[in-house]
Amino acid sequence: MPDVPYTILSCAITLDGYLDDTGDTPLHLSGPADLDRVDGVRSESDAILVGAATVRNDDPRLLVRAPARVAARRRRGTTDSPVKVTVSEHVKLDRDRAFFTTGDVEKLVYCPTARVDEGLQAFGDLATVVDGGDPVTMRHVAEDLYARGVRRLMVEGGASVHTQFLTERLADELQLVVAPFFLGDPRARRWVDGGDYRWCTAHHARLVETRALDDVVLVRYALSERCEAA
Repeated sequence: MPDVPYTILSCAITLDGYLDDTGDTPLHLSGPADLDRVDGVRSESDAILVGAATVRNDDPRLLVRAPARVAARRRRGTTDSPVKVTVSEHVKLDRDRAFFTTGDVEKLVYCPTARVDEGLQAFGDLATVVDGGDPVTMRHVAEDLYARGVRRLMVEGGASVHTQFLTERLADELQLVVAPFFLGDPRARRWVDGGDYRWCTAHHARLVETRALDDVVLVRYALSERCEAA
C-alpha cells in the first residue's frame, strides 16, 4: 500500500451527534480551552483538510493563531500555518472565502479529473488545482499529499469527508469533542454518514484519552496501529 500521512480526524459534536444546526451561521460547540487545543494540533500538522461544504458554510481560516506556536513553526523552518487542502466535487467555491484569502501558505484544491480545467479557470490563480481522480477518493488525495511531503494531516470535516476517511481506512486517530447539549433536530447534519466502518460491535476503537476542557469533553480514540507512536 502506498504511503499516506498520519491522519487525525478532528470534530466537535452535540450530545446527540450533530455537527451543526440548520441556521445560516455556524453552531458554536466548544470554548476557548478547546479552541486553544485545536490550535496546538494545527501547529503540529503539515496540512489541514476540509470539505468544500465546510469552506462554503463555515468559512474557516485554518491558520495557527498563537504567536508562540507560529514562532515555533518558523524555528522548524516551516510556514506559519499548515498547507490548506479542500476537495470540491463540483468546483463551486467562492474566491472570497478565507480558505483562499488568508495565510501565506500553499492552498490545494482537489477536484474530479473532468473538472480540472474548470477549477483552473475558477481559482487557479489562488490555489494549486489537483486532479483527484474520477471520482475523487480520499486515498488518492492522501497518497498525493504524502508525495508532496505531508506527513501529518489534520482533517477538520465535514461529515462527508470524515465518512470517506473512515470507510477508506485512512484515519489513524479520532479527536472527538462533545458539547454539553442536545440539538434534537433531525434535519441537521450528523458528523458521519452511513457506511462500512471497521470499528463496530465486534471491533472496538481503542480509547487513549479523555479530557475535560471547560464544559466540553475531548475523547481521543486510536484508529490504527500507528497511533501507538504518535
